[in-house]
Amino acid sequence: HGALAERAIQPVIPKEDAFPYTVRIVSDILESNGSSSMATVCGGTLSLMDAGVPIKAPVAGIAMGLIKEEERYAILTDILGVEDHLGDMDFKVTGTGDGITAFQMDVKISGVDLNLLGEALARAKEARLHILHIMEETIAKPRAELSAYAPRIIIIKVKPDKIGEIIGPGGKMIRSIIEQSGAKIDIEDDGSVFIASTDQKAGELALKIIMQLIEAPAIGKEYLGKVKRITTLGAFVEIIPGQDGLLHISEIDTRRIKQVEDVLSVGDEVKVKVIGIDSEGKISLSRKACFATKSN
Repeated sequence: HGALAERAIQPVIPKEDAFPYTVRIVSDILESNGSSSMATVCGGTLSLMDAGVPIKAPVAGIAMGLIKEEERYAILTDILGVEDHLGDMDFKVTGTGDGITAFQMDVKISGVDLNLLGEALARAKEARLHILHIMEETIAKPRAELSAYAPRIIIIKVKPDKIGEIIGPGGKMIRSIIEQSGAKIDIEDDGSVFIASTDQKAGELALKIIMQLIEAPAIGKEYLGKVKRITTLGAFVEIIPGQDGLLHISEIDTRRIKQVEDVLSVGDEVKVKVIGIDSEGKISLSRKACFATKSN
């Protein structure tokens, strides 16, 4: 019964590249006088849509039966337990509004011809479409957002040569990102980065850090950096993780200052602008240029 329900829903589950989640449906049938597998198909479909899983189409199922005496027969729709037990055939059909996704049949007699089977399938289609209509009155399509109780997975693509920057020496950088954000990060050789978290904010923080890591500093761009070291020449400010620039003492303020410590301390967050990048990649920063931008 579980295998039938799984086969019924599987064709509408989105592909991994569009929805990289492992999906588990748990169906607890506490009491039954009908088809528990068809109830699971319908309930499973509703739960997937309610959880925000972007299935291709809703799936419903119906259990059909047959009572046959010589040439006389009766096709039964939505059979009860006793009709299943005493009947001559029972079969289950699942599908969307467009077609069948799964089928199972138990035949207890001989002589089920194609005409009889065709009639039974036509009746099953009518019932399936009716059930789909009832389901759509409750929820017609998957919710736009994932359930608040579902984990989040963010997928980004980076250039393969940037993977080393995200991982860092001996995995130091990726461990730091995981510790800071609480998210789980997996990176594939083609540059696919999977960020998984139970908290949306954790995933967004990990994404922000990674995007900063792979970003190339550009002249004229402003950053909120952190003072890492102070010298007589100025302060070294980390503008993105693992990359800093020199904020010269003459660029700290619009007024003349005697020493860096009069304005800045190690650990301070400071807004700076990139004003130069030399041939060796060394970055020059300015704090007073940000004042000018603000006043303009």
